[in-house]
Amino acid sequence: MLDKKLLEILVCPACKGQLQYEQENARLVCEKCRLRYAIEDEIPIMLVEEAEKY
Repeated sequence: MLDKKLLEILVCPACKGQLQYEQENARLVCEKCRLRYAIEDEIPIMLVEEAEKY
């Protein structure tokens, strides 16, 4: 589980939009860009090149 303070300050690196935390899938989701950012070992991988489009 990610720290709540960290979740409050993280934004999508592509559009600076708000991210939704999907704890069960271990990822952060940007609805605006339709990108999913993986979380590995409680560390968000916030690289646009590594994000998954949906």
